[in-house]
Amino acid sequence: MNNKKSIVLLLTGLLLNSAIFAQTIDQGRKLLTFERYKSAKAVFEKLVAANANDADANYWLGQVMIADEDNKDIAGAKAIYQRAAMANSSSPLLLAGLGHIELLEGKVQDAKNRFETAISLSQGKSAAVLNAIGIANIDAKDGDAQYAVEKLTAATSLKKMVDPDVYINLGNAYKKLGDGGSAQKSYEAALVLNPSYAPASYRIGKIYQTQGANQEEIYMKYFNDAIAKDATFGPVYENLYVLFYKTNVTKSSEYLDKYLANSDEGPKNCYLVASMKFARGLFAETITKADECIAAGGNNPYPNLFGLKAYAANKLNDSVGAKAYFETYFQKQTSTKIGPGDYETYSNVLLKFPGNESLAAGYIDQAVTADTTEKGKVVLLKKMAMYFESQKKYVDAAIWHNKIISVKKEPKNTDYYNAGYNYYRSGDYQTAVNVFDTYSQKFPEDIYSFYWKAKASWAIDTSLALGLANPSFEKTIELGIKDTIKYKNQLLASYKYFIVYNAVFKKDKVTALSFCDKVLAIDSTDAETIGNKEILSSNNKPVKPAKATATPNAKEKITDTKKTVPKKK
Repeated sequence: MNNKKSIVLLLTGLLLNSAIFAQTIDQGRKLLTFERYKSAKAVFEKLVAANANDADANYWLGQVMIADEDNKDIAGAKAIYQRAAMANSSSPLLLAGLGHIELLEGKVQDAKNRFETAISLSQGKSAAVLNAIGIANIDAKDGDAQYAVEKLTAATSLKKMVDPDVYINLGNAYKKLGDGGSAQKSYEAALVLNPSYAPASYRIGKIYQTQGANQEEIYMKYFNDAIAKDATFGPVYENLYVLFYKTNVTKSSEYLDKYLANSDEGPKNCYLVASMKFARGLFAETITKADECIAAGGNNPYPNLFGLKAYAANKLNDSVGAKAYFETYFQKQTSTKIGPGDYETYSNVLLKFPGNESLAAGYIDQAVTADTTEKGKVVLLKKMAMYFESQKKYVDAAIWHNKIISVKKEPKNTDYYNAGYNYYRSGDYQTAVNVFDTYSQKFPEDIYSFYWKAKASWAIDTSLALGLANPSFEKTIELGIKDTIKYKNQLLASYKYFIVYNAVFKKDKVTALSFCDKVLAIDSTDAETIGNKEILSSNNKPVKPAKATATPNAKEKITDTKKTVPKKK
């Protein structure tokens, strides 16, 4: 009887310990999902310390080290997986973890082999393994989102699958594929499993947030739902703090306070407090607080603090300080975390110091590369082009206007005009001709493409011997006579060219006089043409050669047009 009682007590104890262990794993996973990485890591480290060979604890410890963007330690996660795998060589979960590492290292095929082996060992019946494979392919840049969808979908079809995170990850995989509709359905499926699961509501809200401010009523509903489901879910507060940072400082500050109350303490939090001072326009206090945070960070201060100091110094018109802080920021910050705004602002600071134009331009190029939108790229390039125009460095201005053409899917006529015109006034007439030629092909009904191509051609063929400008001036006249008021200047310049061409080069006085009459029909008071007509009529003096003007007057400047080249059938 005593032996039976001992056995029962032993079994009961084992079951209780198992239950506690499972709850602790779940607790750690919840902390990870809530982005409380420091706390999650502590939970899993404690579990690994208690059982160094436990596959689940080691796998999730590695996941925390991979997920924590501010303290990402891929090498550390790899070491954990390799060590644990030595004692659990056939653990499908650890194999999936190693595959995750290989994806992050760019070893795509090796990772795929790991995943397939893990699926084979678990006979495709482990939701945890399929989930891990999904996580890896969503997280890694080289991950296969479609493969993740397949494996996570398979996980959802398994009997007794009750983990809402599987549906969350399935939604994330669809998002990576750009399928927002399927992503939302997956997040909603997570809510079917667990109606109180805050991350699901939050994720749905994020879908609508990406669609713009016109969806505010919808995404705020989901964000508030997430808070109602679990008021300790920190990511929603951080998102709202960022969302209102530039538009409603009071709201942003309130959400920041809630985020700080529901997140782990660390250098990032100190930075966020300092950033709120910046949002309030307290730039000197921003620098003071940032210095306090840097000091508190010891040998590893939060890199963003140096960027924040740079922005604050720039607002205070302290260019020397801003330049120094930006230099430190770029040294300490991970390159993938430097945004287009950082490069652009640093470039603007550098331009305040003579001789830094080339360096500043290089940072704008990096900003353009970092910016993912056409509109953002164009704004950056245009700023640099306008800067060089203001400095009368027209070759540089033309190069930057040309970059605008290269990044636009559908460049406008003004884009070609700005590039060609700056090449023209820099004296690079042949490149100007080339740009205006492309311009004329794209916008065949736009008079200015032919007009400026003619001027650039004339600047090359100053002797008129080749007649390079003739076809373009003829086309200018063809388009200009449709509206002699609107295109008066272009017509007059074209007619005057042919007066000179026929009188000086062709020695054809009759044709030259006919073009004089065309000019006077539009402007009977044109003194230059009146004089040339008298000369041609008397044949006593040579015709005064006209030249293409270097700068267009107000009526020669162009506006955007939606006309495009007719498509070939």
